[in-house]
This record gives sequence, structure tokens and C-alpha cells, in this order.
Amino acid sequence: MEVSWGSGQESRRLLLSFLLLAAWEAGNSQLHYSVPEEAKHGTFVGRIAQDLGLELAELVPRLFRVASKDRGDLLEVNLQNGILFVNSRIDREALCGRSVECSIHLEVIVDRPLQVFHVEVEVRDINDHPPMFSATQKNLFIAESRALGTQFPLEGASDADIGINAMLTYRLSPNDYFSLEKPSDDERIKGLGLVLRKSLDREETPEIFLVLTATDGGKPELTGTVQIHITVLDANDNSPVFDKPLYAVKLPENVPDGTVVIKVNASDLDEGLNGDVMYSFSTDISPDVKRKFHIDPVTGQITVKGYIDFEECKSYEILIEGIDKGQLPLSGHCRVIVEIEDINDNVPALEFKSLSLPILENAPVGTVIALISVSDRDMGVNGQVTCSLSPHVPFKLVPNFKNYYSLVLDSALDRETTADYKAVVTARDGGSPSLWATASVSVEVADVNDNVPAFAQPEYTVFVKENNPPGAHIFTVSAMDADAQENALVSYSLVERRVGERLLSSFVSVHAESGKVFALQPLDHEELELLQFQVSARDAGVPALGSNVTLQVFVLDENDNAPVLLGSGMGGADGVFNQLLPRSVDPGHVVAKVRAVDADSGYNAWLSYELQSWPGTTRSPFRVGLYTGEISTTRALDEGDGTRQRLLVLVKDHGEPQMTATVTVMVSLVENGQAPKVSSRSSVGATVPESSLVDVNVYLIIAICAVSSLLVLTLLLYTAVRCSAAPTGGVCEPGKPVLVCSSAVGTWSYSQQRRQRVCSGEGPPKADLMAFSPGLPPCPGSADGLGEPSVSLDSHEKPRQPNPDWRYSASLRAGMHSSVHLEEAGILRAGPGGPDQQWPTVSSATPEPEAGEVSPPVGAGVNSNSWTFKYGPGNPKQSGPGELPDKFIIPGSPAIISIRQEPASNQIDKSDFITFGKKEETKKKKKKKKGNKTQEKKEKGNSTTDNSDQ
Repeated sequence: MEVSWGSGQESRRLLLSFLLLAAWEAGNSQLHYSVPEEAKHGTFVGRIAQDLGLELAELVPRLFRVASKDRGDLLEVNLQNGILFVNSRIDREALCGRSVECSIHLEVIVDRPLQVFHVEVEVRDINDHPPMFSATQKNLFIAESRALGTQFPLEGASDADIGINAMLTYRLSPNDYFSLEKPSDDERIKGLGLVLRKSLDREETPEIFLVLTATDGGKPELTGTVQIHITVLDANDNSPVFDKPLYAVKLPENVPDGTVVIKVNASDLDEGLNGDVMYSFSTDISPDVKRKFHIDPVTGQITVKGYIDFEECKSYEILIEGIDKGQLPLSGHCRVIVEIEDINDNVPALEFKSLSLPILENAPVGTVIALISVSDRDMGVNGQVTCSLSPHVPFKLVPNFKNYYSLVLDSALDRETTADYKAVVTARDGGSPSLWATASVSVEVADVNDNVPAFAQPEYTVFVKENNPPGAHIFTVSAMDADAQENALVSYSLVERRVGERLLSSFVSVHAESGKVFALQPLDHEELELLQFQVSARDAGVPALGSNVTLQVFVLDENDNAPVLLGSGMGGADGVFNQLLPRSVDPGHVVAKVRAVDADSGYNAWLSYELQSWPGTTRSPFRVGLYTGEISTTRALDEGDGTRQRLLVLVKDHGEPQMTATVTVMVSLVENGQAPKVSSRSSVGATVPESSLVDVNVYLIIAICAVSSLLVLTLLLYTAVRCSAAPTGGVCEPGKPVLVCSSAVGTWSYSQQRRQRVCSGEGPPKADLMAFSPGLPPCPGSADGLGEPSVSLDSHEKPRQPNPDWRYSASLRAGMHSSVHLEEAGILRAGPGGPDQQWPTVSSATPEPEAGEVSPPVGAGVNSNSWTFKYGPGNPKQSGPGELPDKFIIPGSPAIISIRQEPASNQIDKSDFITFGKKEETKKKKKKKKGNKTQEKKEKGNSTTDNSDQ
């Protein structure tokens, strides 16, 4: 007898599963392979590298690897040929149990760039398990009085295979009493039943031996058998009968011990002990059921006594037996199906499969940082997991295959803003209440050289005193780089250029690491006032980035140059200069003028003059202008004054420490008739040798002897000279393009555009007068307009030009209503090749004769190089010879410059002043100026008389 079932439902279910699998595979982009279970080591599975589009040569460099969750090393890849092969024994039943679908999920991961591929390897079932019964022998006790058609339940065999390999066919050994059939069409019931077909007679057949054979549907077929031993009992008329042959109940998992599952009930129509029923589990029940459930033998109540876990077993089939207490006990049977209900008792699991850290800060958006696997052992909604990412991080989660997510870059990174991030991933299931789990990963941002070294300011100003020692540290530059490590390592260098004829690197150097700037040689303010250069800062990144900063090094002046006398061939050393002076000169007569320059600047170049007294000498009849250097008489000369006056003039600057120079002027006093005739415009500064003085004395004696006879001739010659044209070799030679003359009120230059004679005081009226311009050459042999001699100490070798960079406080600047002295009180360096320029200076009148100005020279604020004085339309008066105009108008200015002169008889030298004021103020001074003009005319007459005498 054969009994076969499950073919219809099992076939339909298997076909449906294959269709769903095919549809799922069609919609998925992963690779799919299949391999039979129990395949030998080295069995070929597939050319995985070729199918993934990867080159064999790049498998090792890109760190090709295969990972499988909880599958160990069942499958491996040969990196030489890219073939996936079986590495160890694959037992489908151990992997998937009785599940219809069984596959090994592989994750193929390659780096550079990070890529993840999913590969499904289906494990095909083979018929490697025979049907198995729970016991090799089954003992049944059946009363002889049992009616025909009575069923006796049997536990069926089980096959660990699936599909056709698990479709069992039962065959009972031939006999006359029993047949084999399935007691119910319910697919959940797997048991069998013996049906009594012929009445038993214990006396005839006390025992019956049957063999039950189970055969599966595999190729080749496998079988399993059980021995059935039936003992025929004497009559106990009624057996216990359960209320229902099948009980079904649902039980939540994780219920505590003692929880009542169900209560079964069986009744027996017999009386007494034959009607008392005792409940118990069938002897064929599985040990797992005995461990987890308990049945009360009296009440039939089934309770829980072990841990019930849905993930371990989803349902239990319990075979219950009810036996009466008769002498020949009879039994009844029923089945209880306990279905376990899933509850949300499993927290989602998170696992980071692969990390690509650190990530470069210039990584493009979409770069994969990590692969995350999530899982939940619960079923249904309880096992549906969703992942979320902590806010305020530049990443996002992208779902991949099944429960896999990729952590990818969502926005641009900047390591200088945030060096690392902590990404927290939360996995939450759909149960109620919901369970969740978190996992965090620290994402470090790798630095990229994207920041230029930055200086605190684009330009620095440095002040350094001149004459610094070689190698002196003058400044330190510092640049900050926001990058890290070698990208932030800044080195400094000079931006080479030429400074004049030399390279910048011969002046300064910069330390490559510290940024300290050193002066390689002593700096000279007179040579180099401003040294401007750039320092470059570059980092050590690839490619290197850099920036420049400008340094302006101002070389401050120190008083390191002594005053230099402008003498004839004396070269600044102490020298002796000779000068003849008639005894009849009036007080205030200018004897000579000492000229000196200082190569320094500012106060260090502001010179003053003092007349030193010789030991044992009486009060000298001479004085020297404090800032002009003019040597003049303080009183009328008399017979008590020696014929040779030795004057020692001290020239000193205002620097610290103060530096000085001296010059000796020998003044020879002669009588009026003995004084040789000299040009009123010639410079007396030329050195007069001693032999020349002897010759002059001889000529004076001859002139005195011949004075009576030559008086008329002398007057005629003098008149002829005054009326004749300008001398050819004099200062006022018409061939000169520029004429420069010296006077007691300053140094004046004749306009190049007009060539009237100014020095002699004759000819057309003066039209233009300009202050000494830096571009004009010196005028040799000039004399002042008042006809007074001066000493011009011109040098053949020009000293170093002073620095024109004057710096004064606001209190020293001349205002529009200040008095401006016209003395040559200060010296400014002229342009290249030009003479020393004498600028007007702010001054105040002082009663002391030697006081002079008390303010340093100004003029750095004057925009033009020369001042031009012209007579205005309201002052048509033309000055006579030897006279100064009483006022000037500066073009473009609302001010009038008025000049007032003290009479020669005044012993207090207030010099000449220029006052700035409005035009209306000049009217108040007209009367005073008329008196001055009358005095000037008298002096002019006296000068004419002196010339006639000579």
C-alpha cells in the first residue's frame, strides 16, 4: 500500500516561489550564480571579475575582496583569473534549513574608487538526505474489541531536503488488518494513520509486525523505514474521545513560564476506572516540545515551561494522548497546533562593512565613505528597518540592495572649518513600540593645500637707524596658513630685484623658516633713504601656494656727518682765508660770508655759526650771523684795532652728538686809499695768497704817490666804465644763461628769459627775481645788491648732498601771517648737480645781534622749486641800483610779501624780513618805507664816493 501527498500544494508553492525569484532577479542589477550543495572544493561557480566588468590586472591594486555575512569562507575568488569557486563544503540544510529559497549573498568590494557589488549564489538542493522517522520502532496496543475503521495515528517521516526531494511516499508492508492513509487534508498535519480493516482476535493473532517505508522524490530515490509492533489487547469497550481531533492556538513569543497555552478534554463512556482519562504527550513527540511545554495529566492543561522564540521556531505540532485507567487501557488522540506570534523584541543591528577614511576635503559630492548593513530578526512590520543620519553633517544615506545603505558625501567639505565629523546612523524598525539602534563613525577630513599663506597686513613700514651693524635684525614677517602639516609649513624668501646698480639680496636677507629680516650691511641714510622690497611666503604643499608682503624700510638719519665748509680747495679741513677791509666801513658792513653744508638731514643738517674769541684778545669788532654765516662789523673801526684781525668761526649742527667744523678768516684792515678796487659783484671767497697781499701793498703805495696826478684820469675812467657795456668776464656776462648773485638778504637768481643787468644796479628796471633754484649752477664772483663784500667759500670738490627730507612738527611750519626771514639760515640739498638751496625760514626778530633765527629751516612743504617775485600792478615803483623792492606779489596767492630793511647805522642786526599779509596792510607801512628809501639813497651816494676814491 502506498500513500503519496503534497504533490499538488507543494508543486504549486514551489512554482510560485520560482516565479517570484525570477521576477525579483529580473528587477535587480546584481549578479546571480547557482551551485549545487555538497560541491567539491574548487568547483567553478562563475567568472565574477569579467561579469562585473573589472580587469584582472586591477583586482589586486584595487584591493578586490569578497565578504559574506555569517557564511565564512564557503566561496572564494581566484585573483589571478577572477573565477569564483567553492572553497569549502556547502550544506544547504545547514544554511537555510527547510526554506524554499537558499542563497549566499556576497558583497564584492573594490577600492580606488570605492565600489560595492552584490552577488547572489543560489545553493541548489540535491537529494542527499533520506526520509527519517523519529524512532526505528513504534509500539501500538490495540484492543481486540476495536471497531473497524478505527484510526491509529502514526508520526510521519521527515526529509531535510526541499521540493521534489522532500516529497515523501509511504508504503506499508502487506497485511490483512491495517491500511495506511492520511487522516486530514490540512497541509499543516504531517502525520499518518493506520485504519483497522479487519477485526482483531487476540486469541488468533496476539501480535502483528508491520514495516512502514517512506520514499522521497529525488533522483536517486532515498528511503527510510520504521518497525510497527502491534499488541492485541483484551476488550476495553470504549476508548477516550477528545472534543476535537485538532486544536489550533496562537501564542505570542517571549511569554513567561506557566502561561496557559490551551486545555484539551477527552471523555470515556465507560464507568469507573475505565472512564478516568489521563493526558500525556505522545511518545513520538519531539524533544523540543517536551522542553518548552508541559501538560497536566489530570486536567489536560498545556502550559509553557521554556523560552518561546518566534525567530527560533514559528509553530509547534503537539500530539496529545488520552488513556483511560481500565485494566486494558484504551487511548484517544488529538493534535494541538501552536502558532507563535512575532512581537517586536529584536533591536535592529548595524554594521559598517567598509570605510574609506580619511576623506579629502576636495572630494566630489557623491563620494562613498562607508557601506552600512542593517538587519532585524523580526518578521513583517517588526523587521522593516529604516535608517536616518544625525543632522548637521555633510553626508547622506543612500539605500542600496535590500538592507544596505551607502554613506555618501552630500556637500563640499572644508577642513579648515571642520576637521572631523561624527556621523551617527540610527536604524529604527516598524514595530510598536518601535526599537532602534545607533552606530557612529568618525569621519576625518584630510587636508588639501587650498589656502594661501596670509600676512596680517599687505604692507609693513619699518624704521631703521643708519649705520646699523651688519647682520642686524630689523623686522620679522609672519604668514599664517590655515592648512595642516606640510601644507601649512611656510618658508620665506626675498623677491629679488635691483636697487640701483646692486641686487636687493646684497642689502637684506630673510630667514627661510623664522621670517626674520636682516640687514646684511650698514645702511646709509645719505645713500638710501627708503628701501622697498617684497617678501614671499610659500607653503610646502603640492602645488605650493604663496603670497607676497611689501616692506618699506625707512633709513633714519643719524648725526654722522660733520659740517663741510665750502672753501677753495680746503676740502672741509680747517683753513685760513684772507680778506681786505677798509677801516672806514660803517657798522653792519658785511666783511665775508662763511658757507658750509651738512650731508645729514633735518636737525642734524641745521647749521649755526659762532665767532670764537682768541685767548687774550679784546672785544672783537666783528660778529657772525647765527644762521647766515655772514661776518659783519659791529662798530666803526678805529686806530686801536689791529691791522690784522684773526677770526675763528665755529660751524656746528644741531644733532646728537653735535659735530662741528672751524674756519679761520684773516681780515686785513687797510686805509681807504690802500684798498684795491674789486668788482662789487665778485666773490671775495677766493683764497688770497700771502704773495698777492705783498703785491697789493706795492700797488697801493704807487697809487698813493700818483693820486694827485691821476685823479682826473681816474674820474674819467670810472665814468667811462659805469657808462660802458657790461664787462665781458664778469658775473653779469650776457652769454650766461643763468645769473646768480649774493646779497645781504639772500641769494638771488636772474631770470633766464630776460637778461637785464641786475648785479650792477644799472640798466632797465628788474622785472623778475627768483629765489635760488636747485637746478641753477653757482654764480662765481657774485656780490650782493648793497655793494657790500662777502666771503664765498666755494669748494672744488662737492661734499655729499644733504637729504631734502625735512620733517618738522606743525609748530615749525610757516603760516600765512608768519614772518619769513630771507637770510640763508638753512640749507636744502639741490637736485643732481645743482647748488645748495637757501630757503626762507620762519624766524622772529631778537634784540641780540647774534641771535638770528630761532627756528629750523622750512621749505619741504613748498611745492615749487623757486619763488618768483614781481612787482604788482599797484606798485609801479622801480628800485634803484643796490635797492630791494619794498614788496612782492606771489602769483596765485592772495598775500603780499613786504620787505623792510634797517638802516646801516643800526647796530642791532635784525636782518631783512618778509612779512605775509593782505594787500590792504601794505598801505600802513608806506610812510615807514619812504624813510628807508631816503636812507638807502644816502648810502648809495656814499658808496659812489668810495668808488670814486678808489
